[in-house]
Amino acid sequence: MKKLAVFGSTGSIGTQTLDIVRQNPDKFSVIALTADKNVDLMEKQVREFKPRYVCMNSFGAAKDLRTKLADTDVTVYEGLFGLADCASVPDVDTVVMAIVGMVGIHPTIAAIKSGKDVALANKETLVTAGHIIMPLVKEYGVRLLPVDSEHSAIFQSLQGLNYGFASVADGNAAIRNLILTASGGPFRGMTLEQMKNKKKEDALKHPNWNMGAKITVDSATMVNKGLEMMEAGWLFGVKADQIQVVVHPQSILHSAVEFTDGAVIGQMGCPDMRLPILYALTYPDRIPLNTERLDFTKLSAMTFEKPDETNFPALALARRAMETGGSLPTVFNAANEYLVSKFLEDEIGFLDIARIIELVMNVHMMHNFIPNPTVPEILQVQKDIEAITLVAIAEKF
Repeated sequence: MKKLAVFGSTGSIGTQTLDIVRQNPDKFSVIALTADKNVDLMEKQVREFKPRYVCMNSFGAAKDLRTKLADTDVTVYEGLFGLADCASVPDVDTVVMAIVGMVGIHPTIAAIKSGKDVALANKETLVTAGHIIMPLVKEYGVRLLPVDSEHSAIFQSLQGLNYGFASVADGNAAIRNLILTASGGPFRGMTLEQMKNKKKEDALKHPNWNMGAKITVDSATMVNKGLEMMEAGWLFGVKADQIQVVVHPQSILHSAVEFTDGAVIGQMGCPDMRLPILYALTYPDRIPLNTERLDFTKLSAMTFEKPDETNFPALALARRAMETGGSLPTVFNAANEYLVSKFLEDEIGFLDIARIIELVMNVHMMHNFIPNPTVPEILQVQKDIEAITLVAIAEKF
């Protein structure tokens, strides 16, 4: 019986994780759940899965949840310190980190320092603090297991090839390239002119995946693939020039590894985020999953294209941030996080996202770049970038 703490339990990855628990009550139990402010869904999850600890990041939501759960003995934490407490509870084996945003950094560190394996679905933690997280993983002897479908595919492709988990994270000379596949999102093939009036309703119509709003917009801009490039660099010990992004609209090949001898090994399957979640929870074993099966006789085509970095410039900006390192990945991520929220509120246009990210990156490099930021410095950069981004929006740069 593996005992879980599910962070972001009311979101897309969190609810799918709990669906796996629901299907396998003999293999998983839930000790802790966390969310931001969805009190109604959290109450339902608590009554179904009976965790002992809960945290709401919103203080008001925590107060409301305590009232709703007054008939139970569940401990309700609140805020950032509460998240760290839930990550550290003694009975938990594995923390599923599915929080969206940089708020995931502190609880991830707390989980690692408490000796827990982390199934990571929070890109921002490695993008902004990979130089801090990966040494801690090694120091505390825990496993950082990828949940993103692309990183899970790479991780699965490396199994059975005399690669231990730690040696993969340290890098290995036998890996020539990682091949990250991208669906291309809802605007694949469009020009800047065709995208300039696109609204959130258009951006949220992802052709293949059922994901949260923020990550779906990131897929439309290709920011998501840029974040995955940076995350892959930390997870698998490779440089930016060893990561090839390929647009694969069918989302059947989830990613692959090219080795120095010319062999390419990849992982395929029907799009279903529960598969990489389950593999992270059961690694190195596999157990059955009730999901759609891939039928090769019914595949009409599998196509691959070079990404269009002229009309989707965010990918090149992400590569620049990865190659520069230091505080620049935090700038890229923080600016995007803020801009996507404004796009979803209809306050900026779709093309403003990449345009303002580049502007903010340039300003930061001229005035405030930090080569090796600490966690407090990372979080301060986030605040500073939000302020700069707000000015850029207001001044219509």
